Amino acid sequence: SLRCDGPETKNNSLKYMRRYYTRVCNFYYGKESKLLISKKKTIPLNNNKEISFDHLEIISRRSKKKISIKKINSLPKLLRKQINLDLKNILSKKKNFANLNLQKIPNIMGVLNLTPDSFSDGGKFNSKKRGINHALKMFQFGANIIDVGGESTRPGSNAVNIKLEWSRIEKIIKFISKKIPLSLDTRKSEVMERSIKLGVKMINDVSGLSYDNKTLDVLKKYKIPFVIQHTQGIPENMQDKPRYKNELLDIYDFFEAKIKFLRSIGIKHNKIIVDPGIGFGKNLKHNMNLISNISIFHSLGFPILVGNSRKRFIKEISGKNDTRNRIGGTVSSSIYLMSQGIQILRIHDVNELLQGIKVFKKLLKN
Repeated sequence: SLRCDGPETKNNSLKYMRRYYTRVCNFYYGKESKLLISKKKTIPLNNNKEISFDHLEIISRRSKKKISIKKINSLPKLLRKQINLDLKNILSKKKNFANLNLQKIPNIMGVLNLTPDSFSDGGKFNSKKRGINHALKMFQFGANIIDVGGESTRPGSNAVNIKLEWSRIEKIIKFISKKIPLSLDTRKSEVMERSIKLGVKMINDVSGLSYDNKTLDVLKKYKIPFVIQHTQGIPENMQDKPRYKNELLDIYDFFEAKIKFLRSIGIKHNKIIVDPGIGFGKNLKHNMNLISNISIFHSLGFPILVGNSRKRFIKEISGKNDTRNRIGGTVSSSIYLMSQGIQILRIHDVNELLQGIKVFKKLLKN
């Protein structure tokens, strides 16, 4: 049962309560969602009638329980207050930025690795001509934004210096930022600042803004949208026996603390995306728990990005059926994430994924 636990004063009033987290669940999509909303049986996620829900899972570090949205008002007063604060974030309409339409689920961030050693396509697009062609192709296929990277952060990779990273990306950014929206995948403030001056629309820092202490100054100065990704450790060692007390709630707490800190130093805008960092300091159990419970992060009130494309968890689950590009596992996990209201997917195989999504959405409408 759900109680507000904590020591009580002599007059039996509550001194403090256990921390609870709200995960929206039991989603409906498309035509069915709109019908149920009209009958007041479900609530739209982010004010988007295409996706709605009728249950919440209330989670603490000791318990969890699913309840219908109709039972929220029968919760204990302090718990109800906490859940309603989360619901305010869950229901709020997200404003669009960086060519992302946050009323459309999902948006696609196409991956452009300009590196010789990225985990799945290293060396494939690291010439100017091939890089530009691939970026333009992904955008034509339907990607909303292209994420350009000049440093591999795959497990076991080593950092590269600023000069080398910049030499890999400069010419391509200069050329394609005039034609299509770009995000930059970098951990270095100097690379961020140079790229912003060339027209990059968003910063995607896999270190959670912690690798370079000047990063926050750049983000504050330019007021540019950015992604906060969770990573445990650094690429060189992040897969050496990663440990959590509770990966889902530990990562939620990380985001909450990080956002509170960003507010305290004067970054007040809401052009912020959270990314739980699948495969960055996580084993198979951690990754699966994060993906299957991903909708908890809606309570933070920001769009969610997931990089599930071609990741190792697909190989670990599929075993002998693993393939080089892991398109099957990418498509199936992407459709699951879409059904949980995830706004942005970071994808290598943009055309194949959008094919899968279009077929899935069409079947829902019939």
